Amino acid sequence: MTGFAVASRDLPEATLNVEVRSVNHRFLDIQIRLPDELRSLEPEIRDRLAGRLTRGKVDCRIGIVASPVQQQTGTLNTEMLARLKSLEHLVRATFPEATGLTVSDVLRWPGVFDQATLSVDTVREPCLELLGQVLNELVAARRREGERLKELLLERVARMEALVEEVAPRIPALIAAYQERLSNRLREAMVNLEDERIRQEFTLFASKIDVDEELTRLTAHLQEVKRVLASGGPAGKRLDFLMQELNREANTLGSKSVDAEVSRIAMELKVLIEQMREQIQNVE
Repeated sequence: MTGFAVASRDLPEATLNVEVRSVNHRFLDIQIRLPDELRSLEPEIRDRLAGRLTRGKVDCRIGIVASPVQQQTGTLNTEMLARLKSLEHLVRATFPEATGLTVSDVLRWPGVFDQATLSVDTVREPCLELLGQVLNELVAARRREGERLKELLLERVARMEALVEEVAPRIPALIAAYQERLSNRLREAMVNLEDERIRQEFTLFASKIDVDEELTRLTAHLQEVKRVLASGGPAGKRLDFLMQELNREANTLGSKSVDAEVSRIAMELKVLIEQMREQIQNVE
């Protein structure tokens, strides 16, 4: 399931930013991006993510920005200052008219200040608490998406059940029509066949177009889809298996069809199954 959540928290020493996003994936794939100060927390962060999420490609980004007070405690990097001075001389030797660096320019130059290192112990608990808050929001977003998807799937299940119900009443009519056509052709050809041979022809035709088992299995699979959706929890693999079974029965229904309407129903069933399959392919 897809989802996105982000949160920030101001601390005396720094501002924490936690962002977690997930996209559909058949398995749980976690990517974590951390600043060096928090690198030792990666195993614990990974465990927290895996404890709340079971599937999806998950991208977790945690940033930390030292507060202005913390930044002001930094000391000047004399090595960087010497390098800047050397670079300025080289540039002005080539371009004498170039404007020199001001004190303000130097102080704003990246790396001029050696920032005080933040202690991981200071930010560990706030970081994990903020991660928990973000995960709560992400799980809630994924749950809302799951409910919307569930409604769409149930709508398609209802449509498929209606189509299945249309097929069964047509079979007796198809057999009767075939019997009448065969009898008429025999009379026109003035062929005198025994009643037993005619009954055998009818029986053979009826067995070829008998789809009672397929309709029964289609109904049972659709009931199981509804049961799985109602039970909650991870359902992607079970639903994917049921889509395979439904597709198999729809294919058999189409192959046995000798009626344009039954063929249309079989095709519409396959379209609905494929739509459902695409929707649930990566559902948690």
